[in-house]
Amino acid sequence: MKKLTYTMENYLEAIYVLSLEEEGARVSDIAKKLGVTKASTNSAMSTLAEKGLIINEKYKKVILTPAGLELAELTSKKHETIFKLLTEVLKVDPIIADQDACQIEHVISNETIEAIRSYLK
Repeated sequence: MKKLTYTMENYLEAIYVLSLEEEGARVSDIAKKLGVTKASTNSAMSTLAEKGLIINEKYKKVILTPAGLELAELTSKKHETIFKLLTEVLKVDPIIADQDACQIEHVISNETIEAIRSYLK
């Protein structure tokens, strides 16, 4: 599968985070979490469903497929690792660190993330 855009990765990560408390996520909750319209979210859900990353049935919650879950977990773990580095080591304000981690998580290599994880241990 071709690499997803930052936007699509953000949608997957939002579904993942919203699904931690209960199975699936409502389109309205995804839109609210990302600060976008429901129309934009519905369009993104169509794209992610076509790629086999989510199951999106009308009037039901959006569910991650195994492939979607794997990608969402990877993105989320990258975010957590970067956030931890920024806040605990570099003492960046948590609000700024969260915003920066959200941007960096999409471009940082897995090798660099592993190096950061090793450093933080």
